[in-house]
Amino acid sequence: MTSRILALVIDRTSAQVSALSEFWCPALGYRVDRRWQDPRGVTCTELTGDGPMLLLQPVDEPKTTKNRLHLDLVAPRDRDAEVDRLVGLGARRVGGDEGLPWVVLTDPAGNEFCVLPPR
Repeated sequence: MTSRILALVIDRTSAQVSALSEFWCPALGYRVDRRWQDPRGVTCTELTGDGPMLLLQPVDEPKTTKNRLHLDLVAPRDRDAEVDRLVGLGARRVGGDEGLPWVVLTDPAGNEFCVLPPR
């Protein structure tokens, strides 16, 4: 038997929990499923929907470098319209080369993710 992915974890500072929930829930059609405390008393937030669970995990240090792992989102119909929608929710456009099919955005905590055209 092999391991399986339980959740994708997004680090955030204490001040960012509501901003990230308020961004990722409407961005993906997710909801806050539950909040719970780990054995150290740290409160984590689970976001669930039609896809893998996202876990918002608090960290003490702010983000300082590019993510080593990121999410690739696929637009339902039009990539540019989806980018505009996500920017309206609080994302920030940070990259995109006219020759490439994806656009790089960041969530409100500065975590990079890409938006690709429909498949």
